[in-house]
Amino acid sequence: MFTPQGPTLRELAVQALSSIEHGYDLLAPKFDHTPFRTPEEILDAVGKALAPMGPFDAGLDLCCGTGAGMEVLRGLCRESVTGVDISAGMLAVGRARLGGALDGARGPVVAFVRADARSLPFGGAFDLVVSFGAFGHFLPRELPGLFAGVHAVLRPGGRFAFPIMAPPRAGSPWYWALLGFDTVMRVRNAVRRPTFVMYYRTFRLGDVLSELARAGFRTELHPLTEFGRRRDGSPRARMVVATRADGPAAG
Repeated sequence: MFTPQGPTLRELAVQALSSIEHGYDLLAPKFDHTPFRTPEEILDAVGKALAPMGPFDAGLDLCCGTGAGMEVLRGLCRESVTGVDISAGMLAVGRARLGGALDGARGPVVAFVRADARSLPFGGAFDLVVSFGAFGHFLPRELPGLFAGVHAVLRPGGRFAFPIMAPPRAGSPWYWALLGFDTVMRVRNAVRRPTFVMYYRTFRLGDVLSELARAGFRTELHPLTEFGRRRDGSPRARMVVATRADGPAAG
């Protein structure tokens, strides 16, 4: 994280003491040089797993950040790829990196939209919605509204797909690291406003599947075999594919 290209400790502290929107505006120029950016291995694995289900016409990257996931969508969608994010700074970086694709001359038309993921400004316009690493920004009580909004922007039979990692083994170094991070963020949010919601341990698979079903999705789990299995034989990483269950599947 603390490379010459990445943010300094002071810059990260300033971001963490800001709102989510302003914090990411500040971090945007250096975001791709931090561990917060979804690794290429995960992006590639999701793209590979989704490819047999396509091609799709129109895709949406929910909480797109600097547009890394939009590269996945460009390989899956024929007509258009849209990224939506609340941070104008992150969108500006995304437009710069994908500027050559905005006119659709060499693939689907690419567009960036500034909006809150909890209030998407689209009708039923998409065949595929993806999201990478953003769900820690939403409290569990916000999931019903978030998933209902995704359901509303999908065409009948459209799919909502995202990777989810298995939780670290209790007592492992990663377990304590994530617990410590979440504890620090909860203390920060208890004493300072505006809040900066970023919790790594609140997006639990069982709860997610229940809320997707309540929102009207039919859900499948696809193991991402590139990441291996845990000691109990379960996958270390899965792709959740939730299909809007009122029409034929896209593709």
